[in-house]
Amino acid sequence: MQKTKSYLSDTVSRLKPSGIRRFFDLAASMEGVISLGVGEPDFITPWGVREACILSLEQGYTSYTANAGLLELRKEISDYLLRRFRVSYDPADELIVTVGASQALDVSLRAIVNPGDEVIVVEPSFVSYAPLVSLAGGVPIPVQTSGTYQFKLQPEQIEQVVTPKTKALIICSPNNPTGTVLNAEELAQIAHIVAKHDLLVISDEIYAELCYDEQYTSFPAIAHMRERTILINGFSKGFAMTGWRLGFIAAPKDLATAMLKIHQYTMMCAPTMAQYAAIEALRNGADDVERMKKSYRQRRNFFVQSLNELGLSCHMPGGAFYAFPSIQSTAMTSEQFAERLLLEEKVAVVPGNVFGASGEGYIRCSYASSLEQLQEAIRRMKRFLERL
Repeated sequence: MQKTKSYLSDTVSRLKPSGIRRFFDLAASMEGVISLGVGEPDFITPWGVREACILSLEQGYTSYTANAGLLELRKEISDYLLRRFRVSYDPADELIVTVGASQALDVSLRAIVNPGDEVIVVEPSFVSYAPLVSLAGGVPIPVQTSGTYQFKLQPEQIEQVVTPKTKALIICSPNNPTGTVLNAEELAQIAHIVAKHDLLVISDEIYAELCYDEQYTSFPAIAHMRERTILINGFSKGFAMTGWRLGFIAAPKDLATAMLKIHQYTMMCAPTMAQYAAIEALRNGADDVERMKKSYRQRRNFFVQSLNELGLSCHMPGGAFYAFPSIQSTAMTSEQFAERLLLEEKVAVVPGNVFGASGEGYIRCSYASSLEQLQEAIRRMKRFLERL
């Protein structure tokens, strides 16, 4: 029998499935699992935000919005960025409301990448960065950060991989999966290299609201970087709105105009009722964000201290809601450790190698769970380690 030809694109055929998904699926098939794997707040979206959505439905606001999003929402985003992060964007021409930060990343890369362009991806990194670069026709160039420096990008690492084909650099601060935060001085050092080599920066700042120990610095707020930056942010993490799928892009007009064309053809607009909810979140949600952040900080302090007491060396993450402890002392790979911990003690974590080669020897643990669950997870991890 003649073999049927493949109709799949070569690029998609080469893509590997998300390394996180296998552990989520396995955990979902078991009872009594404590999941430290999902990167999602355990808080319900604040009532005022949900109420604004309900009201918009009752008033019949169910049709399309402008492609870039409700102008009312874009004005609120503009005010929010200026108030919180000291960066200014024109709501009419420099802001696009997207279906989550993930779509914002996809649109950004497709707007700037030509076939063969290289995009530097700082690892450990969110699992979608490199695949999205490939889907845009580019070549992801990994830069492996080290636990020795708390996984902070060193400027000389950029110099080592820049070529004439390098188009852009993707950074994420606070970082997923490490929780590492780059301060103003560290960002300025990176900015110097970016300007030297005439690069663009895609700055994923989805965790910006969850910065615990120092004032957050947005990359476009660094001198001369606004015109070189595509800022990605959204409502999922800080505002506990993951299922609403709402993010945004802030970028100079020429870049925003190009990205809007892609957004028009692929998505039309973000969900209307979610946009009305986001308006309420920006206007009146600051106290809710602070309440959630205070709780995360408390959990972080307990969980990271406990990991270190167990002998799993872990730096104190400055933001997000992830701890990234080393499991090298166990002589197991990240996947072996994560699988055995799940099967033997029903604690789900994510092996660090799914976030890039430099994540091998580490696991990602989300502390966006109740303190009681975190305490029980530590007890189970202690039993597991004592048996090794």
